[in-house]
Amino acid sequence: MEIKAFKAYRFNEAVVGDVGRCIAPPYDVIDADLQDRLYKKSKYNIVQITKGKTSPSDGTDNNQYTRAAKLLNDWFQAGALKRDTNDSVYGYVQDFEIAGIKAQRLSFIALAKLEELGKNIKPHEYTLTGPKADRLNLRRATKASFGLIFMLYQDAKNVADKIVKKTLKQKPLIDFVDEQNVRHRLFAVTDKNDIDAITKMMDTQTCVIADGHHRYETALNYYKETGEPSAQYVLTAFVNTRQKGLLILATHRLIQNVKTFNGKKFLTDLKKDFELTTFAFDNEKAKQQAREKMSDKMKAEFDADKNAFGIYTADGAFYVALLKDKHLMDAVAPDKSEHWKSLDVAVLHKLIIEKHLGIDEKGLAEGANIEYVKDTGEGIDDSVNQVDKGAKQAALFMNPTKMKQIEMVTATGERMPQKSTFFYPKVYTGLVINKH
Repeated sequence: MEIKAFKAYRFNEAVVGDVGRCIAPPYDVIDADLQDRLYKKSKYNIVQITKGKTSPSDGTDNNQYTRAAKLLNDWFQAGALKRDTNDSVYGYVQDFEIAGIKAQRLSFIALAKLEELGKNIKPHEYTLTGPKADRLNLRRATKASFGLIFMLYQDAKNVADKIVKKTLKQKPLIDFVDEQNVRHRLFAVTDKNDIDAITKMMDTQTCVIADGHHRYETALNYYKETGEPSAQYVLTAFVNTRQKGLLILATHRLIQNVKTFNGKKFLTDLKKDFELTTFAFDNEKAKQQAREKMSDKMKAEFDADKNAFGIYTADGAFYVALLKDKHLMDAVAPDKSEHWKSLDVAVLHKLIIEKHLGIDEKGLAEGANIEYVKDTGEGIDDSVNQVDKGAKQAALFMNPTKMKQIEMVTATGERMPQKSTFFYPKVYTGLVINKH
């Protein structure tokens, strides 16, 4: 993997004020409500470029992409974005708390040389054409990259982590806390010896894209389209899989708009392939206890490397479905490796969502029947409430994918179903910008 230091454009505090108010989550996790909040935070918030508002009157000459390009140029002219004077690798440190436990994730940001996926850079999830077309239109209009690709590498010597830790003694270039109480700090690594050490370490690395598959493929397509030498490199945050702060959370599924759905029949049919454990309740206190028992059993099966899922259909009980026989996957995924067939998300999609709910890969791609819920905060409780009020037909709860599973599946050259992983916290957009 070839990387290099660069001179990033960053928000200029002297012009924009609080730089933290200009930074935003990745475009693909921003809904309409969050978009509005970010717009109100600052007239310089990066969301106006990465996910600008649309209008019914938008056309070829005036749309979110043309407005993004104009806005970016205006910010350059106003001095709101200023280029660093030294080539740097940037240390990116995120401090967070999950389930009452404090954690810290270290990464470094550099430019990664684009290459075809498969040999040195391995994807782990499938992509959709819609998001790639959207990101390509933005890149064409702005000739810049804003969001970070999130890549994983393995280094037992912790070369980059030690250098990033050393920068913690410096005053951070950026220091802010987001709405999830995650602290984000950015530091510049400018020492040539440190940069050379990181670059040399990465020379022999094979990396896995953890997040940002659409952005990576878009960058590759843009480079092929333009041939611009500077477009051959993409903004990337690299995280060492050897560190404790690398956390993967689950992504749950909410079922909706399935015309033939019948909760009782669904559960009965599942018993053909799964052992069902029932946690019934008859009042609110018992409901909470039943939910916790479901989660505890799911975790116990997860620790035993078994495939188990939580289910809620608003019928007075929570359920855990445990796969009876792993060989059931042979019939529904005969062309896949044993590693792929052992994934919870593969079992869920093939033996529950496709087989018993009738939602095939085309239906999944269209997104009409599944809503994805990140396992943060009140995600499970919110999902239960959605089913209780009839907004959703059922909730399917998952355990997270294990890091060793990602490594084994990507080593075979396979990709996981979409939304297989949720690396927490997200790497934010607007910390650094690269102009082609």
